[in-house]
Parts: sequence; C-alpha cells; structure tokens
Amino acid sequence: MTPKRKQRLLLVGLMLAGVGSAVAFGVNAFRGNIMLFHSPTDVVAGNVEQGVAFRIGGMVVDGSVARSNEDLTVSFELTDHGETVPVKFTGILPDLFSEGQGIVALGSIDSGGTFSATEVLAKHDENYMPPEVAEALEKAGKMPGTAAEFGNKTVVSP
Repeated sequence: MTPKRKQRLLLVGLMLAGVGSAVAFGVNAFRGNIMLFHSPTDVVAGNVEQGVAFRIGGMVVDGSVARSNEDLTVSFELTDHGETVPVKFTGILPDLFSEGQGIVALGSIDSGGTFSATEVLAKHDENYMPPEVAEALEKAGKMPGTAAEFGNKTVVSP
C-alpha cells in the first residue's frame, strides 16, 4: 500500500469514528431526556419503574379531588376507565382543572403506588382532549361520545 493510500484510509477511519461518536452522543442524549406516556392501566400493570419520570394521562375521577388545608397539596384519582391511579400534586393547578376532565401529569410513581406529579396539564378548552388521553381511553373502550377527530383518533366531546 502506498503512503498516500494509507493516509486516505486513516482519514476515512477517523471520519467514521467521529460520525459514530456523534451518533452515540445524540442517542444517549435522547435516551436521557425522553418523557414517555403511560395510561393508568400501564401503571397498575407494573409496566413503569418507580422513580423514573414519565407522563400519565386520563380522566379525573368525580369526587376524588381532596385539597390540603395546610399547603397547596392536592390529591385526586386518575382513570382510563379501566384502572385508577392515585395522584398527589403540590402546587397551583391550572384554572381548567376539574373533576371529570382529561389531564396529563408529569412525574413519577412512588413505592406506595401513588403518582407524584411535578406538573399538571389540563385541556385548553371544552372541545379538546390530549391525543395521548384519547388513545388510552379508546384502548380501554371507554371513549365518551364524540363529534370530531384528531388524525385518526376521535378526541372532541360533544
């Protein structure tokens, strides 16, 4: 092999190693920052690790909202009409949060099976349901009567 060929082969090898390193760093960054969505059925089935952050969505169970008298802690139950998960949140809830409405919460499950939410997202108007919540309700076969679709999912309540 001539010295010029060796130099080109070394250059190609270094370029491939550089691209491989960049891809590895990118994949590692995505894996560390991804926020998965799970339904209450997934959580109750044990498909989620304790202490790992994820999003959970469903409907707030009527009559389950309990507010603390000492601080801003609120506890409620979240359901996909298949299973129910207790949720605890400390902070100010969105104005549109109410019983019977669809929400998505960010947080993690603790050792007692309670979802400790760090953020609660409520629907933005009376005709919207988060697509993830709609999909979970459709899988459970409990999607309320609807009048519109988002993509191929029915998401708007009449």
